[in-house]
Amino acid sequence: MLQAPKLTGFADEASRDLSKQIAATQEIGWSAISARMIGDHNIHEMPEADFEAAADQLDAAGIQIPEFGSLIGNWAKKIDSDFDITLAEVERAIPRMKRLGTQLVRIMSYAQNPWGEDQQEQERFRRLREIVARFSDAGLTAIHENCMNWGGFSAEHTLRLVEEVPGLKLVFDTGNPVFQRDRSKPEPFPWQDTFEFWEKVRDHVVHIHIKDCHNPVSDDVEPEYTMPGDGQAKLREILADAKSRGYDGWIAIEPHVATVFHAPDPAAVDWQQCYDSYVEYGKRFEALWSGA
Repeated sequence: MLQAPKLTGFADEASRDLSKQIAATQEIGWSAISARMIGDHNIHEMPEADFEAAADQLDAAGIQIPEFGSLIGNWAKKIDSDFDITLAEVERAIPRMKRLGTQLVRIMSYAQNPWGEDQQEQERFRRLREIVARFSDAGLTAIHENCMNWGGFSAEHTLRLVEEVPGLKLVFDTGNPVFQRDRSKPEPFPWQDTFEFWEKVRDHVVHIHIKDCHNPVSDDVEPEYTMPGDGQAKLREILADAKSRGYDGWIAIEPHVATVFHAPDPAAVDWQQCYDSYVEYGKRFEALWSGA
């Protein structure tokens, strides 16, 4: 078992049933889950009784929850959406994080408007300042992910967020740059280079998400996700660099291999395949980190 960094994962990709999430985690040999979906709800949207039962179950199994994979400001919310919805999510997340001893909450910078339209940057900064401040006041750390949000347009966009939002830290997702255009470069906007993105933002990174994939055939097609190290996310280079720099934070696997997490019909998913591939992914990643 590796001691540094600490390994966790989005076990809702193994199952939406918490007992199976715990079982998959333990089968890999880990004792931590990055909490996102339990049953039909994100962890900060669960009915209170269901959340308390889940918290007790996690305690009994000795499972840590280092990270909330929240819905706050995510790719499904436009910047002109009702900000009160976001603030309510923040206020629900805080006591639940404290109940579980969770320090990190993944947030985003709202959905990308089509390139060339007004991105309402100042409104994004204003909202993120309020979000981060509320978590900071509670002694918790908000970490921004380079996903399909404003900060994911390029490393420069992410760094602008860090500059504009006091206290904001980063979670770096290794797979997301592979299927996003680099809007800091001239047209026709090449695919982002994952290692280049990492080098630019790494000083602000306190958490890492592991995905791997190939460049999609076009912007409107999902990429082909792969086992760790088999795609174009340059995992070996990033992990070797992180290790050489003494990175000792959490690293969370987010495979997307058996099924993309955002699948429209979870009922049609082969959950046994998801469980098996999640366990295999975790073991492969641990070996990849050991060899970095």
